[in-house]
Amino acid sequence: MSEDGVLTRIGQAIMLHRAGDREEARNRLSALWHEIGPQGDAFHRCALAHYMADTQDDPRDELDWDLRALEAAEGFVTERPHGTGPAAGETGAVAVPGEGTGTRHHPLVALRAFFPSLHLNIAADYAALDRPADARAQLLRARASVNALADGEYRQGLRDAIDRLELQLGGAAGRTP
Repeated sequence: MSEDGVLTRIGQAIMLHRAGDREEARNRLSALWHEIGPQGDAFHRCALAHYMADTQDDPRDELDWDLRALEAAEGFVTERPHGTGPAAGETGAVAVPGEGTGTRHHPLVALRAFFPSLHLNIAADYAALDRPADARAQLLRARASVNALADGEYRQGLRDAIDRLELQLGGAAGRTP
């Protein structure tokens, strides 16, 4: 299966979910998860698990999928071969020439951009499971990783979502003035 094919199929399942067909989206993502397997591409596993979490009915299952997404992202960032992409501490947009006239983002950069959202989702999962201390710990990680992103709508949207969850939990988690 081509890399573009995997991302296309993930995108199709996301569209089904957003259109209200949660069960079919979950079924397609589950089938694709089994095709990719535990040794499959980390970016694909991270993206798939991230969206699979959103299709779950039980908050514990949602947490399990969000943790799988984080594990895939962390594994890729820490275990990538030396010399393949940006250094572990680097941030910022890196565009890699793609086929045709466009560009695509390097998977490491794309995975790094996932971290604030992954931590925020895990925090929301913990909040739903009435585990506020765990939720606050994840919000600290979300805030730290969102600060490493470039300014823009994505960064601001995540900051706003972190602030809303902090308010819901009744306390700040690593907010800097």
